[in-house]
Amino acid sequence: MGEWLLEKFLLLNGIVALVLVALIFLFLFREAGQALARIPFSSWWGAAETDFDGNAVYVHMWQPNGSRPKYSLIPLLLGSFLVAIPAVLIAGTVGVATGIALAEVASRRTREFLKPIVELLAGIPTVVIGFFCLATLATVLQNFFHTTYRLNAIVGAFGVSFVVIPVIASLVDDALRAVPHSLREAAYGMGATRWETIVRVVLPAAVSGLTAALILGVGRALGETMIVLMATGNAAQVTLNPFVSVRTITATIAAELGSVPKDGDWYQSLFLVGAVLFTITFLLNLLAERVVDRMRRKLAL
Repeated sequence: MGEWLLEKFLLLNGIVALVLVALIFLFLFREAGQALARIPFSSWWGAAETDFDGNAVYVHMWQPNGSRPKYSLIPLLLGSFLVAIPAVLIAGTVGVATGIALAEVASRRTREFLKPIVELLAGIPTVVIGFFCLATLATVLQNFFHTTYRLNAIVGAFGVSFVVIPVIASLVDDALRAVPHSLREAAYGMGATRWETIVRVVLPAAVSGLTAALILGVGRALGETMIVLMATGNAAQVTLNPFVSVRTITATIAAELGSVPKDGDWYQSLFLVGAVLFTITFLLNLLAERVVDRMRRKLAL
């Protein structure tokens, strides 16, 4: 009877979790659908205007509170990826190196000491990291790169990398430790050194896990809110320069949703922005799950 009750309890928890995710999904996309019904689809990419000389120009702006509201998603998408991609490059380099050190280089006692410290970094409140970026890191990077804008995408990327490093490091550590030890013994038996074994045997065997870690890191970077809200300058502009102020999707939702009139076009448009972010992160997590599943099947063979 105890086992039966435990089984039903776990099943109930799983069903509740699926129902809650489905309700969030339906609510978000219902509100996003209303935004699509109210605002023309073409407005989400840009708006046609005339310049001072009377010439027709096509502008990409997020300015929903103007006399002629503009709802272009282009500057928000570019701002999000200008922060997320450098953040994953920084966190991927440090995180993969940390994962290799924990799984392959460090002794058991050293690993037991370092692993909780790495994971503790994920427990630091993001508002604290954002404040550190705003007060200290922005000045350091401006003096180093001699940038015009003190708060910019690269400052946000460094801040976001602090919370992505533990995610990547833990997943890389788990992926490397899942590689059968017999592969290492075979490499040592053929005369390979430790680093030759790591580079030529262990890492190729765990490449699917490393890829999944980086993909999940991208999703984590895209979903970060407080750091990018405080450290990127919040200027919604179309640019590919990481040293200028940008605005991300998450920062837009956090800054505007609580102050806009309910059920208006501006309010509904923020739900569409959230639906776009939800879709991107969902696809990234789905891709990571496929990669991990492929890795497990290879290891099973």
